[in-house]
Amino acid sequence: MTHAVHIQNGRIIEPANNVDEVGDILIVDGKIAQVGGKVAATQEAQRIDATGMIVTPGLIDMHVHLREPGFEHKETIATGTAAADAGGFTSVACMANTSPVTDSPERIQHINDIARKNAKTNVYPVGSITKNLAGEELTDIRGMLAAGAIGISDDGVTVMNAELMRQALALSAELDFPVMVHCEEHQLNAGGVMNLGETSRKLNLKGSPNAAEDIIVARDIMLAEMTGGHLHILHVSTAGAVELVRQGKQRGVHVTAEACPHHCLLTDAEVERLGTNAKMHPPLRTQTDINAVLEGLRDGTIDAIATDHAPHTPEEKALGMQEAPNGIIGLETCVPLVLTHLVDAGHLTLSEAIAKLTRIPAEILGIQRGTLSIGAVADITIIDLDKVAKVDVAQSRSKSRNTPFDGWELKGWPAMVICQKGNTL
Repeated sequence: MTHAVHIQNGRIIEPANNVDEVGDILIVDGKIAQVGGKVAATQEAQRIDATGMIVTPGLIDMHVHLREPGFEHKETIATGTAAADAGGFTSVACMANTSPVTDSPERIQHINDIARKNAKTNVYPVGSITKNLAGEELTDIRGMLAAGAIGISDDGVTVMNAELMRQALALSAELDFPVMVHCEEHQLNAGGVMNLGETSRKLNLKGSPNAAEDIIVARDIMLAEMTGGHLHILHVSTAGAVELVRQGKQRGVHVTAEACPHHCLLTDAEVERLGTNAKMHPPLRTQTDINAVLEGLRDGTIDAIATDHAPHTPEEKALGMQEAPNGIIGLETCVPLVLTHLVDAGHLTLSEAIAKLTRIPAEILGIQRGTLSIGAVADITIIDLDKVAKVDVAQSRSKSRNTPFDGWELKGWPAMVICQKGNTL
């Protein structure tokens, strides 16, 4: 029996096809059947009134940590995707720093098996570049891709061996997948718990310099240029990295990049006020760096917006700046932060912001999502641009509570998602 959903009177924003109009969408059996204008739907169709709302392709977060297997006390695939669903995301790409590390075809398959049973959204696993994230030997990349990995990353650590990185990028050029890199030179940032600068000196904390990020970004762009592989820079945080990506693109290097809301909004001064909820790697930087990241988002140097959702327990975050793990949760706050502080503040248009959360991540990851084209999988996000609410971390669907944004009043919140589970590569 045919199942139809009729979304009525929403403002449809669909960057893949340059659509921005008030109209209807008809979904038939999980696929987009009609977009725009007035749709004459059958009596049996489920009706959703989107008057006053925006209707977009299902949002994609290309950088999350779901922690399962091995760290289920922090997050599970079930709780992490529940947070994603609440935050307006219908697809997430999950990083490989699980326990055991997601570094083999069997472990990619294991993630897919758990997601099939327990996830509320589509889950796209990312395999590790090196075995056990040790930086010494490449994984079975071909096998992991065949098992369903959409890219490779040692996120959390940098592959310091340039020859291994060259080999990974050469394989990327051959097989067309993204090598998603965490860029920090480990000798330079050894022991660093925040940005090296005025606040680190004031608090007498070991700092990590911008150069630690810039050096690896420069190296990996050179290796991508040498091999023709697709390099994706995770969580860009420095002015230098933004400029290196810009120059690489101008030379024709296949390099893409993402930025996180926290690196657009918070400086390292927040560490004094927020403590470990402002501890992350790469660390919060200076206003100069924020301005450069914002400009990179505006001019297209930075392609996508991602959260780097990184849950940790309150007990872990209570250990203090030296011992507490890096990272914050971000899935449920991303949309209102972007709409309030990037769109309403004039840094991005609404269409540009939606593109960085839909079409562009889908293109980088090579997945058939992020569009409302006729016949496409009907993943849809409906957002109430006028809703004003305070972030209340106590209500989070995540298992963890580590956010610097608790209590922030934000405008523009997800109202509903429609997700057709079942990964489509």
